[in-house]
Amino acid sequence: MPRVVVGLSGGVDSSIAAYMLKQQGYDVVGIYMRNWTETTGLAKSNCPFDEDVDFAMLVARRLAIPFEVVDLSEQYRRDVVDYLFAEYGKGRTPNPDVLCNREVKFKAFWEVAQARGAEYVATGHYCRKGESVDPHGTQYHSLLAGVDASKDQSYFLCQVDQQQLEHALFPVGGMLKGEVRRLASELGLASAARKDSYGICFVGEVDLPEFLAQKLERKEGAVVEIARDCPVERGGEGGKTAQGDSDLPARAKPYALTPALGVEIGRHQGAHFYTVGQRKGLNIGGKALPLFVLGVDVQTNTLYVGQGHDHPYLNRQVVFIERSEVHWIWAGNAPSEGFSMRVEARLRYRQPLQPATLHTREEGVYLEFENPQRGVTPGQFAAWYRGAELLGSGPVAW
Repeated sequence: MPRVVVGLSGGVDSSIAAYMLKQQGYDVVGIYMRNWTETTGLAKSNCPFDEDVDFAMLVARRLAIPFEVVDLSEQYRRDVVDYLFAEYGKGRTPNPDVLCNREVKFKAFWEVAQARGAEYVATGHYCRKGESVDPHGTQYHSLLAGVDASKDQSYFLCQVDQQQLEHALFPVGGMLKGEVRRLASELGLASAARKDSYGICFVGEVDLPEFLAQKLERKEGAVVEIARDCPVERGGEGGKTAQGDSDLPARAKPYALTPALGVEIGRHQGAHFYTVGQRKGLNIGGKALPLFVLGVDVQTNTLYVGQGHDHPYLNRQVVFIERSEVHWIWAGNAPSEGFSMRVEARLRYRQPLQPATLHTREEGVYLEFENPQRGVTPGQFAAWYRGAELLGSGPVAW
């Protein structure tokens, strides 16, 4: 009977994951990962961690499975939180949940599971693992979207590799969220009615500037508004060049924003506290249309904003991922250098998949979307799919 360690978070999804695995005959062990206990910057005054542990313990008791708490806070701080601070400090927008899954849940936690004689680790993610065949006829482990499209979490696992997938199980990936809650209620699990958690993985909902201010200095700077009719300039593209493979590098370059293009309309306390596409938190009113962040310059500590979600500086059609950052779930699916393939892609969790063409070049990968994408920011992960299968991913370079 194979042993599987389930990451019991205290939520309903991991609770049902543990139940299903036990029903399937696995030797199930529940472990709560204690990875963050600080409260600085939390949006809510109450600390959720002790409550999460209590719910996880109640679920384990109800399911009659062993339960323990392990402390992975050192690894989480090093591989996730320090990365978060470093990226924001560079004016980039990271996704800590993606790194948490790659470095903690399916790496550090897998080592914990192995030490307890487990052959697998399982989570409550809404995604699936499959066995697929690449264009060369080689079989491999594939990462598939969850059946419940509204809850699909495959994006958060876009950086896992074959070794991690080999030992991973996703018991609720083939279920709808409503089914999970109904089953938990029927079983009398304490987590049945708990609300889904949001915010940074293991940290929770945060006041981001307050959270980042732990390590990033507050520094007053200018908020510069760029008019909607300001000529678009970006690496020679001008937003009007012919569409084609040869101009991909130019079309992927960020917009050339300078204070001379606009007018100062306010002050901020640190450009690194903001991200492209952000609407809330600017505290500037009196405009005909909502203000959005168009650009973040941490070198000059300047924040560029513009009115309206269709501002020409807010939308981009081509993004670039450097070669060293391109990650394929299975390398055999990568097209040869110089070739292109049709994919569907997303730049953030819950964004509907967008039709795109992936171009492989010596310097990296270009994702050319059929339609302009709003709020593209360096550091965010682009993930590309073929049908339900997530093929690969990488952080946007510019």
